[in-house]
Amino acid sequence: MSTVLIVDDDLASCRTLRLHFRTQGHEAHIAHNVAEALGARGKIAPDVIILDIRMPGQSGLDALPDFKQAFPGAHVIMITAFHDMESTIQAMQRGADDYIQKPIDLDELDAAVAKALRYAHSEAQGVLVGAPEYAGNDRGTMVGRSRVMKEVFKTIGMAASTRVTVLITGESGTGKELVARAIHYAAGSDPSGPFVAVNCAALVETLLESDMFGHEKGAFTGAIGRQLGKFALANHGTIFLDEVSELSHAIQAKLLRVLQEKEFLPLGAKEPQTTDARVIAATNVDLAGRVQDGSFREDLYYRLQVVNIHLPPLRERKEDIPDLVQTLLARINREMRRHVWRVDPQVLRCFEAYPWPGNVRELENALMKAVALSPADIVTPDALPTHIADRSADAADTPKPAAQRSLREIEKAHVLRVLEATGWHRGRTCAILGVSRPRLRRMIRQFGLVPPLGAPAEEDEGYEEEHAPDR
Repeated sequence: MSTVLIVDDDLASCRTLRLHFRTQGHEAHIAHNVAEALGARGKIAPDVIILDIRMPGQSGLDALPDFKQAFPGAHVIMITAFHDMESTIQAMQRGADDYIQKPIDLDELDAAVAKALRYAHSEAQGVLVGAPEYAGNDRGTMVGRSRVMKEVFKTIGMAASTRVTVLITGESGTGKELVARAIHYAAGSDPSGPFVAVNCAALVETLLESDMFGHEKGAFTGAIGRQLGKFALANHGTIFLDEVSELSHAIQAKLLRVLQEKEFLPLGAKEPQTTDARVIAATNVDLAGRVQDGSFREDLYYRLQVVNIHLPPLRERKEDIPDLVQTLLARINREMRRHVWRVDPQVLRCFEAYPWPGNVRELENALMKAVALSPADIVTPDALPTHIADRSADAADTPKPAAQRSLREIEKAHVLRVLEATGWHRGRTCAILGVSRPRLRRMIRQFGLVPPLGAPAEEDEGYEEEHAPDR
């Protein structure tokens, strides 16, 4: 049984909500102003607080930090009759977990309470995956306990001790630049040398040649002064050529000369310049295949892959996900000034079930969204992108054949599929299912379905209820 504290100066609303929650098996208490509610500290321990924004005396909005301090384990749902954006933003910034407008839709309130209670359960079961002291020690960190990543780390260590050229291969988002930086900073010969990165696919050929090799004044229209290229800037250090497969044949020939002779000719220059910059290249395509079809020089290919490091996709090393989550959360918390250090175990199960086509970069983006939208210090499934959470639910249902599922399970799954297909638009969902809105609300409450963040409110849908039959 959960405890709900209702704080509202509307006596009738308080009584109605108290009766509603008690019929659902919750312990419900009411207070008619902020002082009365805060005075209950030590007497009750609410799991959820329903707090009106505007009341005589101190407003619920102004008192929100006091409620978070007085009842640290409670989740606060703000309610208001005023439909203004400013108060909504302020409530969420001050620590509210949800925000509901009057007149209160009991189905919407039930869903918000259910979501808050899930957060409370998640916090109790949450796994600590990071700690504040870890936040400052993750710059350029590569993590992984899988066998394949241990082999990568070994190769990095051996390659860093020499100045050989390295080719890093792997799908987009696997962390190829991190490997290049790890080699550079692990090198003992000149650790103070610069690390210079060039995206070979980001610029047109003429600009790329100038960017890589530099130019003299007057070398082309707009060259108003002499400019050093990346190879000159990376002298005594490392130059990282990302997406090297996109280089034109002309640039490939110039790069081959740099690798062979350690010299290059800036645009408009008469004398070549020398460099001892270490070259590390990366590609997410089959470079050997490009050699076969003639789009990449064979001699350059062999010059680049003196040492080859292949990064496996995340789907092939899912045992590394907990360590990656820890490292990424540390970076995200620092950059976003948040303190989200725990993860619901169900979130880790979602991550393990998802195939991660975008690899580590996609994992980082999912965690960034979850941290930004998490009202507490824990990442829960509600904050995950829908396609990641849905894949976990599908995977959980897979072992159970359809013939062995109950009618309720089949109905719940179908209602959820239609809601997701319509973006939780209740009007269109009713039309597809052939039910009325009140019936749909009852099913959502009965099945414990919670709309994702950003789902449209019913009053914003612009869909008349008579479109759905009353069944």
